[in-house]
Amino acid sequence: MFVDTATVFIISGHGGRGCLSFHREKYLPNGGPDGGDGGDGGSVFFIGEINLNTLSRFRHTPKLVAQNGQPGSSKNCSGKKGKDLLVKVPCGTMVRNAETEELLCEILEPGIKVMLAHGGKGGRGNQHFATSVNQAPRHVEEGKPGVSYTAALELKVIADVGLVGLPNAGKSSL
Repeated sequence: MFVDTATVFIISGHGGRGCLSFHREKYLPNGGPDGGDGGDGGSVFFIGEINLNTLSRFRHTPKLVAQNGQPGSSKNCSGKKGKDLLVKVPCGTMVRNAETEELLCEILEPGIKVMLAHGGKGGRGNQHFATSVNQAPRHVEEGKPGVSYTAALELKVIADVGLVGLPNAGKSSL
């Protein structure tokens, strides 16, 4: 079955939340803030692939979701960044925003990575909000949300061979 159009929902990862934590040790009961930052969310990339020739695999996977960033933890440990989603598409694929019909990109060459949705930025932990006036801040930043939208994929195909002839001349039989 040859498919030359597909509609997918693209979602990049959300950024992780910053951590609210204070340094504690046996002989240091009132340590300063040590909350780590949240990890950045994963992005969605399309990569041109010369060996693919249809968009039929997007019929069974209509959602393309990148991984979210992990929240920060104590001892100034930052959260893990979400994995980027790398999607292989055939060369000649045009990507449009389904709502606005705006052309986002056109993948013409193999191996070229095109970012379609940038992951959300991770939030900051309470260590960043410490000042000389407020030495024990109880404020953290939430991670930024990822980007989500519906995209219409269209594959431009150039025919290698064309058959021309009169009706009932046997073109279909050939």
